[in-house]
Amino acid sequence: MATAAVHTPVKSHSNIFSTRHAGGRVPLTPSPRTRASANHSPFTPPPPPSRRDPEWHADKKKYPNAPRGSLHDTFASLSLSSSKRPSNRSSPSSTKSNIAAPSASPLRLDLGVNEWSLTGSGHPTPLKKARSARPTKTAIRINGDRFIPTRGASSPTAAMKADHSRPGSSSRSSSQDSVLNDDVFGRDSNTQSSGEDSEDYTSRKSPKSKAYEASIAEAVGLNLGTRILAFKPAPPESSKPIDLRAQYNRPLKNTTSAQTRRRILTAPERVLDAPGLFDDYYLNLLDWGSGNQVAIGLERNVYVWNADTGAVSSLLETSPDTYVSSVRWSQDGAYVSVGLGSGDVQIWDVEEGTKLRTMTGHDTRVGVMSWNKATLSTGSRSGNIFNHDVRIAEHKTAELLSHTSEVCGLEWRADGAQLASGGNDNLVNIWDARNITAPKFSKTNHKAAVKALAWCPWQNNLLASGGGSFDKQIHFWNTTTGARVNSVDAGSQVTALKWSTNYREIVSCHGAPDNQLTVWSYPSLVKNVEIPAHETRVLHAALSPDGQMLATAASDESLKFWKLFEKKTGSAASGSRSGDSGKGGMAKQMTIR
Repeated sequence: MATAAVHTPVKSHSNIFSTRHAGGRVPLTPSPRTRASANHSPFTPPPPPSRRDPEWHADKKKYPNAPRGSLHDTFASLSLSSSKRPSNRSSPSSTKSNIAAPSASPLRLDLGVNEWSLTGSGHPTPLKKARSARPTKTAIRINGDRFIPTRGASSPTAAMKADHSRPGSSSRSSSQDSVLNDDVFGRDSNTQSSGEDSEDYTSRKSPKSKAYEASIAEAVGLNLGTRILAFKPAPPESSKPIDLRAQYNRPLKNTTSAQTRRRILTAPERVLDAPGLFDDYYLNLLDWGSGNQVAIGLERNVYVWNADTGAVSSLLETSPDTYVSSVRWSQDGAYVSVGLGSGDVQIWDVEEGTKLRTMTGHDTRVGVMSWNKATLSTGSRSGNIFNHDVRIAEHKTAELLSHTSEVCGLEWRADGAQLASGGNDNLVNIWDARNITAPKFSKTNHKAAVKALAWCPWQNNLLASGGGSFDKQIHFWNTTTGARVNSVDAGSQVTALKWSTNYREIVSCHGAPDNQLTVWSYPSLVKNVEIPAHETRVLHAALSPDGQMLATAASDESLKFWKLFEKKTGSAASGSRSGDSGKGGMAKQMTIR
């Protein structure tokens, strides 16, 4: 009577007893040394069923068309009934062993034929003679990384896509993975699915732990039934095409924080009355000289206010048939030029209080003037611009004819190389001092009269111009190339522009509807402050010689002084004009006849 061989159990890495070999490796081919060796190891695994066994013939009948050595043949061997195996091992004539017999797995995959035999504590099992022919082996090819058998476990995105793209494939793929994992790579009793782990963990938690987690979730506003990290669907595409050029060519945003932004006073330092100030946009009736004196024209009179002493004096009074249409200090601060409604231009010595000369030539009012050393440029209502040399009797040296309407803006560059003019014809003309027969550039971007003109003190070829009520734009020009380098919408009528000599900023004065002062950073054009200045539109503005104070006059008949550009501690005055030394040095060089 044949006795069943007792298998010696080996402890696997999963802390259970199994019928695997020591080390968890299954030999695919028999070793020649083992066949010749008579000393068999007690840990020798049992021999697989021979092809002459009846079980193999039963499977062969069940799957007659399966090719020999194919994967189908291998999986067919797994369908052996579990009832036959325990009956063979539980023979009553088997010798008892002092080691408990392991429970046989219902599924068993033999990857190769070998001639190993298992020796136990019972009767020795005779070895079968090795066959002369080389046993056939079944090769199983698994597509994928050998270190990552299941890519779905390591790639949550791929797993989610697979679940959503093929609803019916999840069960099929999971069943195939389970067969491969359990039978090809071995079953591990300690591993469980993530859902089972979470359920076991939840069931093992104590009531105190559950209560604590619930209180924490309620405190932070977290729903325990949802996942904290989850993949969201892609955002919907925009119906409008995205213009990358407009997206990335916008001006840089202001990165200055509130702590580092300088503080600007929004209340005036001083307020003076200015009765009789004409409410006329095209006139220029306010100027601040390099001698720290302010001249203002009120109807037929010109008054001078000394900012150092606070004294006010009346400089002149015109005849009843005319009025004061413009005033302008010379660069040395010694003389004041006065434009009249009759077209005449007068030059006055402020210190002596006397009129030095009267220059004629215009047949309409002179609304704007600008000095360049001994040359005085005047613009009239007829659109003509004349250059006067105040040192000679025949004063008119040039006529600049381009504007077709009243000239209301006129400004020489600091070095005297260029002259900018603006008029009621919405034009900005840039004249070259070496050739004044025609403007070098003529700009038509403004849609209203251009009165506000200002040259940048730290960049000679940068000009700022502001438009009237129907334009409300501030443009910045490169007068070397004629290109517009920047623009900003001021939101209201621009009446005056003044650059700061202490900061990279520019202040704009406005009329309706807001009547405000706005300080802009340049070149970012960010509003640093906006100050409601007057009850009515601001008509005129002038900057102090040190560049700290701004004087504004409005039709509400008030003259206000604003400390907008206070110097930094320890900085020297850089905004004074070239005539800070008084009239002594310049008066000797310029003799007015």
